[in-house]
Amino acid sequence: MTRILVVRLSALGDVIHTIPAVVALREAFPGADIEWAVERPYAELVETVAGVRAVRASIRKWGHAMFSSRNDIRIFVSRIRGNDIAVDFQGLIKSALVARFSGAGERFGFDRDAIREKAAARFINRHVPVDQSRHVVEWNMQLASAVARRELAMPDVDFSKFADPMRFAKQIVVLPGAGKPNKIWPPERYGEVIRRLGVPAMALWGPNERELAERTGLELAPPTNLRELTAVLRDAALVIGADTGPLHLAAALGTRVVGLYGPTNVRRNGPFGQLERCVTAASMDGITVDAVAEKIKINLV
Repeated sequence: MTRILVVRLSALGDVIHTIPAVVALREAFPGADIEWAVERPYAELVETVAGVRAVRASIRKWGHAMFSSRNDIRIFVSRIRGNDIAVDFQGLIKSALVARFSGAGERFGFDRDAIREKAAARFINRHVPVDQSRHVVEWNMQLASAVARRELAMPDVDFSKFADPMRFAKQIVVLPGAGKPNKIWPPERYGEVIRRLGVPAMALWGPNERELAERTGLELAPPTNLRELTAVLRDAALVIGADTGPLHLAAALGTRVVGLYGPTNVRRNGPFGQLERCVTAASMDGITVDAVAEKIKINLV
Protein backbone atom coordinates (compact mmCIF):
# COMPACT_ATOMS: atom_id res chain seq x y z
CA MET A 1 0.00 0.00 0.00
CA THR A 2 1.32 3.43 -0.99
CA ARG A 3 1.68 5.85 1.91
CA ILE A 4 1.42 9.57 1.10
CA LEU A 5 2.05 12.44 3.49
CA VAL A 6 0.47 15.81 2.68
CA VAL A 7 2.12 18.82 4.32
CA ARG A 8 0.20 22.08 4.68
CA LEU A 9 0.46 23.12 8.28
CA SER A 10 -1.58 26.32 8.31
CA ALA A 11 -3.37 28.75 8.06
CA LEU A 12 -7.14 28.39 7.61
CA GLY A 13 -7.39 29.94 4.14
CA ASP A 14 -4.36 28.04 2.88
CA VAL A 15 -5.68 24.76 4.26
CA ILE A 16 -9.00 25.41 2.50
CA HIS A 17 -7.13 26.10 -0.75
CA THR A 18 -5.28 22.79 -0.41
CA ILE A 19 -8.26 20.54 0.31
CA PRO A 20 -9.39 20.15 -3.35
CA ALA A 21 -5.92 18.93 -4.36
CA VAL A 22 -5.87 16.43 -1.50
CA VAL A 23 -9.31 15.13 -2.43
CA ALA A 24 -8.05 14.77 -6.02
CA LEU A 25 -5.01 12.82 -4.74
CA ARG A 26 -7.25 10.55 -2.70
CA GLU A 27 -9.32 9.81 -5.80
CA ALA A 28 -6.19 9.29 -7.93
CA PHE A 29 -4.69 6.79 -5.46
CA PRO A 30 -7.56 4.54 -4.40
CA GLY A 31 -6.48 2.34 -1.54
CA ALA A 32 -3.50 4.53 -0.64
CA ASP A 33 -2.92 5.52 2.98
CA ILE A 34 -2.96 9.34 2.89
CA GLU A 35 -2.34 11.45 5.96
CA TRP A 36 -2.01 15.21 6.40
CA ALA A 37 0.45 16.99 8.69
CA VAL A 38 -1.49 20.04 9.86
CA GLU A 39 -1.71 22.36 12.85
CA ARG A 40 -4.14 21.14 15.50
CA PRO A 41 -6.92 23.76 14.97
CA TYR A 42 -7.49 22.52 11.40
CA ALA A 43 -7.16 18.77 11.97
CA GLU A 44 -10.87 18.04 12.29
CA LEU A 45 -11.61 20.13 9.18
CA VAL A 46 -9.22 18.18 6.96
CA GLU A 47 -10.39 14.83 8.29
CA THR A 48 -14.05 15.67 7.73
CA VAL A 49 -13.84 17.46 4.39
CA ALA A 50 -10.74 15.97 2.73
CA GLY A 51 -11.41 12.49 4.08
CA VAL A 52 -7.82 11.79 5.17
CA ARG A 53 -6.21 11.20 8.53
CA ALA A 54 -4.65 14.23 10.23
CA VAL A 55 -1.28 14.13 11.95
CA ARG A 56 -1.56 16.96 14.44
CA ALA A 57 1.32 19.43 14.73
CA SER A 58 2.04 22.37 17.03
CA ILE A 59 5.07 23.82 15.26
CA ARG A 60 4.85 27.33 16.75
CA LYS A 61 4.46 26.01 20.29
CA TRP A 62 7.36 23.61 19.79
CA GLY A 63 9.56 26.44 18.54
CA HIS A 64 8.90 28.44 21.71
CA ALA A 65 9.26 25.51 24.10
CA MET A 66 11.51 23.00 22.37
CA PHE A 67 12.75 21.31 25.53
CA SER A 68 9.37 20.80 27.21
CA SER A 69 7.79 19.74 23.91
CA ARG A 70 10.41 17.16 22.95
CA ASN A 71 8.11 14.21 23.66
CA ASP A 72 5.34 15.69 21.47
CA ILE A 73 7.89 16.30 18.71
CA ARG A 74 9.16 12.74 18.96
CA ILE A 75 5.62 11.37 18.68
CA PHE A 76 4.88 13.60 15.70
CA VAL A 77 8.02 12.51 13.83
CA SER A 78 7.31 8.86 14.56
CA ARG A 79 3.80 9.30 13.14
CA ILE A 80 5.02 10.72 9.83
CA ARG A 81 7.85 8.21 9.32
CA GLY A 82 7.49 5.47 6.75
CA ASN A 83 5.72 7.37 4.00
CA ASP A 84 6.63 6.64 0.39
CA ILE A 85 5.68 10.08 -0.96
CA ALA A 86 5.54 13.48 0.74
CA VAL A 87 3.85 16.49 -0.88
CA ASP A 88 4.76 19.93 0.47
CA PHE A 89 1.97 22.33 -0.48
CA GLN A 90 3.41 25.11 1.72
CA GLY A 91 6.90 25.82 0.44
CA LEU A 92 8.43 26.93 3.73
CA ILE A 93 11.51 25.57 5.47
CA LYS A 94 9.41 24.12 8.30
CA SER A 95 7.05 22.31 5.92
CA ALA A 96 9.88 21.03 3.74
CA LEU A 97 11.63 19.71 6.85
CA VAL A 98 8.47 17.84 7.83
CA ALA A 99 8.52 16.24 4.38
CA ARG A 100 12.21 15.37 4.83
CA PHE A 101 11.68 13.91 8.32
CA SER A 102 8.98 11.65 6.91
CA GLY A 103 11.69 9.61 5.21
CA ALA A 104 9.75 9.62 1.93
CA GLY A 105 11.88 8.73 -1.05
CA GLU A 106 9.92 11.12 -3.28
CA ARG A 107 9.32 14.58 -1.83
CA PHE A 108 7.25 16.80 -4.12
CA GLY A 109 7.06 20.56 -3.80
CA PHE A 110 6.77 23.73 -5.83
CA ASP A 111 9.63 24.86 -8.02
CA ARG A 112 12.05 27.23 -6.31
CA ASP A 113 10.64 30.22 -8.24
CA ALA A 114 7.19 29.68 -6.71
CA ILE A 115 8.11 29.50 -3.00
CA ARG A 116 8.80 32.25 -0.50
CA GLU A 117 11.60 30.57 1.45
CA LYS A 118 14.03 29.46 -1.25
CA ALA A 119 16.09 27.30 1.11
CA ALA A 120 13.09 24.99 1.48
CA ALA A 121 13.85 23.64 -2.01
CA ARG A 122 16.93 21.87 -0.60
CA PHE A 123 14.72 19.35 1.22
CA ILE A 124 12.53 18.58 -1.80
CA ASN A 125 13.69 16.28 -4.60
CA ARG A 126 10.76 16.60 -7.02
CA HIS A 127 10.41 20.27 -7.95
CA VAL A 128 7.20 21.09 -9.82
CA PRO A 129 6.85 24.28 -11.91
CA VAL A 130 3.41 25.90 -11.79
CA ASP A 131 1.64 28.62 -13.72
CA GLN A 132 2.09 31.51 -11.31
CA SER A 133 -0.51 33.61 -13.12
CA ARG A 134 -3.18 31.23 -11.80
CA HIS A 135 -4.91 30.95 -8.44
CA VAL A 136 -3.14 29.08 -5.65
CA VAL A 137 -5.90 26.44 -5.69
CA GLU A 138 -4.81 25.71 -9.27
CA TRP A 139 -1.14 25.67 -8.19
CA ASN A 140 -2.08 22.97 -5.71
CA MET A 141 -3.94 21.01 -8.36
CA GLN A 142 -0.86 21.19 -10.63
CA LEU A 143 1.31 19.86 -7.80
CA ALA A 144 -1.13 17.02 -7.12
CA SER A 145 -1.19 16.22 -10.84
CA ALA A 146 2.61 15.92 -10.83
CA VAL A 147 2.37 13.40 -8.00
CA ALA A 148 -0.27 11.40 -9.90
CA ARG A 149 1.71 11.78 -13.16
CA ARG A 150 -1.45 12.83 -15.00
CA GLU A 151 -3.69 15.86 -15.07
CA LEU A 152 -6.25 15.70 -12.29
CA ALA A 153 -9.68 17.28 -12.59
CA MET A 154 -10.92 19.70 -9.93
CA PRO A 155 -13.09 17.60 -7.62
CA ASP A 156 -16.40 18.57 -6.06
CA VAL A 157 -15.77 19.22 -2.37
CA ASP A 158 -18.59 19.54 0.16
CA PHE A 159 -17.36 21.91 2.85
CA SER A 160 -20.86 22.15 4.33
CA LYS A 161 -20.46 18.68 5.88
CA PHE A 162 -18.19 20.34 8.46
CA ALA A 163 -20.83 22.90 9.53
CA ASP A 164 -22.53 22.75 12.90
CA PRO A 165 -26.12 21.51 12.39
CA MET A 166 -27.63 24.72 13.79
CA ARG A 167 -29.14 27.18 11.29
CA PHE A 168 -28.69 30.94 11.25
CA ALA A 169 -30.82 33.78 9.88
CA LYS A 170 -29.90 34.89 6.36
CA GLN A 171 -28.13 38.23 6.59
CA ILE A 172 -24.94 39.93 5.56
CA VAL A 173 -21.89 38.81 7.53
CA VAL A 174 -18.98 41.23 7.91
CA LEU A 175 -15.45 40.01 8.61
CA PRO A 176 -13.47 42.99 9.98
CA GLY A 177 -10.35 41.01 10.90
CA ALA A 178 -7.39 39.74 8.90
CA GLY A 179 -4.14 37.94 9.60
CA LYS A 180 -1.97 40.99 8.93
CA PRO A 181 -2.58 44.68 9.75
CA ASN A 182 -2.04 45.77 6.13
CA LYS A 183 -4.97 43.56 5.06
CA ILE A 184 -7.48 45.20 7.42
CA TRP A 185 -10.03 47.65 5.99
CA PRO A 186 -10.87 50.47 8.43
CA PRO A 187 -13.65 48.79 10.45
CA GLU A 188 -15.78 51.93 10.68
CA ARG A 189 -16.26 51.77 6.92
CA TYR A 190 -18.05 48.43 7.17
CA GLY A 191 -20.62 50.07 9.42
CA GLU A 192 -20.95 53.01 7.03
CA VAL A 193 -21.58 50.69 4.08
CA ILE A 194 -24.24 48.68 5.93
CA ARG A 195 -26.03 51.79 7.21
CA ARG A 196 -26.06 53.23 3.70
CA LEU A 197 -27.62 50.06 2.30
CA GLY A 198 -30.06 49.62 5.18
CA VAL A 199 -29.71 45.84 5.30
CA PRO A 200 -29.40 43.48 8.31
CA ALA A 201 -25.81 42.55 9.08
CA MET A 202 -23.58 41.32 11.87
CA ALA A 203 -19.85 41.43 12.48
CA LEU A 204 -18.16 38.07 12.93
CA TRP A 205 -14.96 38.01 14.94
CA GLY A 206 -12.27 35.58 15.96
CA PRO A 207 -9.40 35.56 18.46
CA ASN A 208 -8.12 39.10 19.19
CA GLU A 209 -10.68 40.63 16.79
CA ARG A 210 -13.51 41.71 19.12
CA GLU A 211 -12.30 45.32 19.33
CA LEU A 212 -12.22 45.55 15.53
CA ALA A 213 -15.73 44.13 15.35
CA GLU A 214 -16.99 46.64 17.92
CA ARG A 215 -15.57 49.50 15.85
CA THR A 216 -17.87 48.57 12.95
CA GLY A 217 -20.84 49.67 15.06
CA LEU A 218 -22.72 46.58 13.88
CA GLU A 219 -24.38 43.83 15.87
CA LEU A 220 -21.71 41.42 17.06
CA ALA A 221 -21.96 37.72 16.39
CA PRO A 222 -21.44 35.48 19.42
CA PRO A 223 -18.09 33.71 19.79
CA THR A 224 -17.88 30.76 17.41
CA ASN A 225 -15.79 27.65 17.07
CA LEU A 226 -14.76 26.52 13.58
CA ARG A 227 -17.84 24.36 13.03
CA GLU A 228 -20.17 27.16 14.14
CA LEU A 229 -18.26 29.64 11.98
CA THR A 230 -18.83 27.33 9.02
CA ALA A 231 -22.56 27.25 9.71
CA VAL A 232 -22.80 31.04 9.97
CA LEU A 233 -20.96 31.48 6.67
CA ARG A 234 -23.02 28.76 4.98
CA ASP A 235 -26.27 30.52 5.89
CA ALA A 236 -25.16 34.10 5.14
CA ALA A 237 -26.84 36.12 2.41
CA LEU A 238 -23.45 37.63 1.59
CA VAL A 239 -20.04 37.73 3.27
CA ILE A 240 -17.84 40.83 3.12
CA GLY A 241 -14.22 40.81 4.20
CA ALA A 242 -10.57 41.07 3.34
CA ASP A 243 -8.06 38.30 2.56
CA THR A 244 -8.79 36.13 5.57
CA GLY A 245 -9.54 32.46 6.22
CA PRO A 246 -13.29 32.87 6.86
CA LEU A 247 -13.73 34.69 3.52
CA HIS A 248 -12.14 31.72 1.72
CA LEU A 249 -14.26 29.31 3.74
CA ALA A 250 -17.41 31.23 2.72
CA ALA A 251 -16.38 31.04 -0.94
CA ALA A 252 -15.67 27.30 -0.60
CA LEU A 253 -19.16 26.84 0.86
CA GLY A 254 -20.66 28.49 -2.21
CA THR A 255 -21.81 31.61 -0.34
CA ARG A 256 -21.52 34.85 -2.28
CA VAL A 257 -18.70 37.06 -1.08
CA VAL A 258 -17.35 40.55 -1.64
CA GLY A 259 -13.58 40.46 -1.11
CA LEU A 260 -11.56 43.57 -0.27
CA TYR A 261 -8.00 43.35 -1.56
CA GLY A 262 -5.19 45.88 -1.22
CA PRO A 263 -1.64 44.49 -0.92
CA THR A 264 -2.58 40.91 -1.81
CA ASN A 265 -2.56 39.55 -5.36
CA VAL A 266 -6.26 38.85 -5.90
CA ARG A 267 -5.61 36.58 -8.90
CA ARG A 268 -3.51 34.29 -6.71
CA ASN A 269 -5.23 34.65 -3.34
CA GLY A 270 -8.73 35.91 -4.00
CA PRO A 271 -11.88 33.96 -3.09
CA PHE A 272 -11.65 31.08 -5.55
CA GLY A 273 -14.39 31.16 -8.16
CA GLN A 274 -15.51 34.66 -7.18
CA LEU A 275 -12.64 36.93 -8.17
CA GLU A 276 -14.99 39.20 -10.11
CA ARG A 277 -16.73 40.03 -6.83
CA CYS A 278 -13.64 41.65 -5.32
CA VAL A 279 -12.87 45.33 -4.81
CA THR A 280 -9.16 46.11 -5.23
CA ALA A 281 -6.89 49.09 -4.64
CA ALA A 282 -3.19 49.74 -4.06
CA SER A 283 -3.83 49.69 -0.29
CA MET A 284 -6.75 48.83 1.95
CA ASP A 285 -7.22 52.51 2.79
CA GLY A 286 -7.71 53.16 -0.93
CA ILE A 287 -10.85 51.01 -1.03
CA THR A 288 -13.80 53.40 -0.81
CA VAL A 289 -17.18 52.97 0.84
CA ASP A 290 -18.80 53.86 -2.48
CA ALA A 291 -16.99 51.06 -4.32
CA VAL A 292 -17.88 48.45 -1.70
CA ALA A 293 -21.53 49.56 -1.51
CA GLU A 294 -21.85 49.34 -5.28
CA LYS A 295 -20.30 45.85 -5.37
CA ILE A 296 -22.69 44.67 -2.65
CA LYS A 297 -25.70 46.04 -4.53
CA ILE A 298 -24.68 44.08 -7.63
CA ASN A 299 -24.16 40.82 -5.76
CA LEU A 300 -26.84 40.89 -3.08
CA VAL A 301 -29.59 38.97 -4.85
